[in-house]
Amino acid sequence: MARISLLLRAGIIAGFGLASTGQFAQAAEIKVLASVALTSSLDDLKSVYEKETGNQLSIGYGLSADLKKRISSGEAADLIVLTRPMMEDLQSQNKVAAGSLVNLAGTPVSVVARAGAPKPDISSVEALKHTLLAARSIVYADPAKGGVSGVYFASVLNRLGIADQLKDKTILVPGAQAPEVVAKGDAELGVAQASEIVPVAGAQLVGPLPGELASMTVFTGGIGATSKSPEATKTLIKFLTGPEAVSRLKTKGFEPG
Repeated sequence: MARISLLLRAGIIAGFGLASTGQFAQAAEIKVLASVALTSSLDDLKSVYEKETGNQLSIGYGLSADLKKRISSGEAADLIVLTRPMMEDLQSQNKVAAGSLVNLAGTPVSVVARAGAPKPDISSVEALKHTLLAARSIVYADPAKGGVSGVYFASVLNRLGIADQLKDKTILVPGAQAPEVVAKGDAELGVAQASEIVPVAGAQLVGPLPGELASMTVFTGGIGATSKSPEATKTLIKFLTGPEAVSRLKTKGFEPG
């Protein structure tokens, strides 16, 4: 009995030793606020990260402009992922920890057509202009809502001088729904982030806007200034920039940051 007691006592001491080294450290719950353009990718990576680390992710998505307003107004998150200029602005407001910004991935503003339909010619600026004018209908994110691709494409139409000509056949959606509208056949062509197009069944990625109209949206991650789990959030950023995440992001229409 004395020997058993000694063994039990040794086991208890060893257990405390392991706990003190962090092997029994409590898993962290990491709150993430991210652009809606990353929905498919982060949902895909969530289970992989959780399995590898034991940490849990709570992810909220929204239009970048809306999320930026919420964070500026005081909403907290451990990891924030928005466009690079927005993240730099939030850092200047002390809403993001200094020195924590990391480019995660980029995705081009692109044209979408219905799967199986002939791909329209967008090989040059003039070809894109002709294709847009010939299309029966076009859908993109409402610029007034602040969606990045919608704001940019509206400026493209103004540069091409065809905004008024397209007005009567334009469908505006509140967020990232343009590829779904095209897939259903409710619009002939659409414009959205490539990462919003690739995951949608029934939609085909035609390609990025051509020439000087090309625009790559870079999404940048940063640690919230009031994060309660900054070290765990660093492991998440490291994971999102690692080889497995980069490989999966490529299949979703992203390019490495």
